[in-house]
Amino acid sequence: MALWAIEDMAHAMDAELVYQGEHPPESINDISIDSRSLNAGDAFFAISGVAMDGHRFVIAAEKAGAGVAIVEEAKLDDLKDCTLPLLVVEDTLNALEDLARAARSRTSAKLVAITGSVGKTTTKEMMRHVLSGFGTVHASPASFNNHWGVPLTLARLPQDCDFGVFEIGMNHHGEITPLVDMVQPDVAVITNVAAAHLGAFKDLRDIAKAKAEILTGVAENATAILNRDDAQFEFLRNQAESNGIKTIRSFGRDGNANAYLEKYVANEVGACISGKLSDEPIAVKIGMPGEHIAMNSMAALLVVEALGLDLTPAALRFAELEPEKGRGQRHHLNINGHKVLLIDESYNANPASMRAAISNLATCEPNGMGRRIAILGDMLELGEQSQLHHEALLEPLETARVDLVHLVGDEMKALYSVLSPSKQGQWAASVDEILTNIVKNVSDGDVMMVKASNSLKFAYLVESLRADYGNKN
Repeated sequence: MALWAIEDMAHAMDAELVYQGEHPPESINDISIDSRSLNAGDAFFAISGVAMDGHRFVIAAEKAGAGVAIVEEAKLDDLKDCTLPLLVVEDTLNALEDLARAARSRTSAKLVAITGSVGKTTTKEMMRHVLSGFGTVHASPASFNNHWGVPLTLARLPQDCDFGVFEIGMNHHGEITPLVDMVQPDVAVITNVAAAHLGAFKDLRDIAKAKAEILTGVAENATAILNRDDAQFEFLRNQAESNGIKTIRSFGRDGNANAYLEKYVANEVGACISGKLSDEPIAVKIGMPGEHIAMNSMAALLVVEALGLDLTPAALRFAELEPEKGRGQRHHLNINGHKVLLIDESYNANPASMRAAISNLATCEPNGMGRRIAILGDMLELGEQSQLHHEALLEPLETARVDLVHLVGDEMKALYSVLSPSKQGQWAASVDEILTNIVKNVSDGDVMMVKASNSLKFAYLVESLRADYGNKN
């Protein structure tokens, strides 16, 4: 089934169809805002961004086989050489939002929206996998959780889909509200409230207020799922109630949680967890390591319950989960004859996700005389509290019995200054500098974990190690 009929797209966006070459197709199969990712017959939205204007790539989209391009009327003079059929609108981002709303109004799928300081993408992927056992599932292939990513994901929602899972992020107040108003989820999940993007907020309560925006635009008879262990739980529960949400469910280590995580036992490939779900005992195998992953799985089970699905086959699907790139993937390396395990936690960092990654490192036992080594980079956007949050990583590092800590970036100087001399590895200004030191100073059996904010390019560090020393065991 085609994704959109051209006529329906034009109506939803109040667009004028203009063409001077071949007759436009009757329908399109998919939507893209990146000409490099287009397949033949797709629609290309020329989004005018701050850094890049998509209208510059309309000709590239035509060469890639796009079926139609959505462009702004003010840019038509720049497209005189284009023979691609055009849907002309006043503002392409607004048009994408209009199409997203039309997608929501035509679907009968059950939709889930997820926000939180940590765990959004992982929980989204959990839900994609678990719900695929009950029908067709639509979710973004990446972290499309911002002002263009959410409407793009929603506009791509097939009309005959059974479930949709949406990740919604924010850096400031007011960002979630218009996005959740588009999605109108049947289930809204807040994984947690932690010190992420703290530079833009006064404190954790201020962050909680922004996260609580996801509770404002839900569908009728929606369910809210909240973290009972979170210090902001009561505030969020009150926010849900004030928005008319009658069904509020919770997960956590708290014995009063509807999904109660009682026991967590890590193993080489993941973990086994047990507890209670709505007062019934549960036991689940998870194919991903980390207690934070186990906690997200409890939230996911509550989503399954809220959608009225069978929990038994859903629980079995958790064993099939695998860590994503940058979120706990494990790689075996052979560095100059030394067998080393690399844990890739390189996708971004804030105090909560950093602690979770360090906790994950604690569950890995080095072989022989090997060591636990943490390679950490700056956590950004923490404002005036940055030094405090970097220094505070000392406690989880000591609890995890980490033997050696290498650090990258100016903010990490604060942590370096409080480490005991025996744990101090190298401080470096860049990934390239630390990479050389890592390679020179590994021992057989070491377990290394890497984590930093994205701009420090720790993904490059992982890829370099894998390229030079992977698959040589």
